[in-house]
Amino acid sequence: MRVIILGSKLKEAVNVVSRISIKSISLPILQNVLIVSEKNFLKLSSTDLETGITFWALSKTEKEGKICVPLSIFSKLISFFPETPLNLEGKDFILNIESEVFSIKIKGTNPEDFPIIPQINQKDYINVNCEKFCEALSQIYDIPSGLISKPEISGVFLLFHPEFLKLVATDSFRLFERTIFLKTNIQKEISFILPQKAAKEIISIFGQKEGELRFYFSPNQIWIETLNEELSHPKIQFTSRLIEGEYPNYQEVIPKKFETEVVFLKDEFLEKLRTASLFSGKNNEVKLIIIPKEKKIEIESQSPDLGEYKSFINGEIKGEELTISFNHRFLTKGIS
Repeated sequence: MRVIILGSKLKEAVNVVSRISIKSISLPILQNVLIVSEKNFLKLSSTDLETGITFWALSKTEKEGKICVPLSIFSKLISFFPETPLNLEGKDFILNIESEVFSIKIKGTNPEDFPIIPQINQKDYINVNCEKFCEALSQIYDIPSGLISKPEISGVFLLFHPEFLKLVATDSFRLFERTIFLKTNIQKEISFILPQKAAKEIISIFGQKEGELRFYFSPNQIWIETLNEELSHPKIQFTSRLIEGEYPNYQEVIPKKFETEVVFLKDEFLEKLRTASLFSGKNNEVKLIIIPKEKKIEIESQSPDLGEYKSFINGEIKGEELTISFNHRFLTKGIS
């Protein structure tokens, strides 16, 4: 293997693939990055067996080949690389990196031992705006409980419809549903459960990107891809296993009718809710008393050890008078 690549391109590639690795005593190969030189590209891949990521960086390939090197030392070295061209050569499981001012040799391992990352085996895909998707996912990815006894709610449920995308998450106490409206080329609904860890990785990898994300599906795998700006070729490709099972019919727990409706200033309510939380005690309970005649919402909390808090805000209220208690952490998270 022998290639010439800009230091800036290599840094970008390593920064992305280094987000996925695992310290495994039984499978030390997972602590490595697979580097492959192919026509016009240097391809870097890493995996933890559940998820995998591949990055294609533009380069000048003089000789095709591949090598595996420890990701820990490689990711630490890149901060010292210049933006100018670097010469990379792999031979006898040794990676040589040279520039005008330094020469580095990294001991590698047999690339044939690196796990196979599942490849896309279909042509159909769905385009989704990257910014909108990552914003929505970031709002709910930390909600699932991760309960081993309930694996079907330990991830984020995604439902692709011809005109919208729904993202749903629950920990059995809270339920979040986020809808993104978009036009797709699918003729029927596609749904799956994305592992929580994969959701976190997607935000980390694509959260600052612009443009479109391509989604590819199989019954137990998902691929998310961005294209290279200069060539019609993949640039970043992330893949993850999906959670097996049926997601609960969450829509059944959402009331179809409501007895009381309140409209108020969000920031004002959150400020008083946070103050009330200081007196909520060990159970985190905050009480709301909704009074339609006075058009106000009273906010109360009390603690045997600390004291009590009372306040109110004005609002537009329709319906019946109501007293209801919430866990202030759940309520604050939802409104925020």
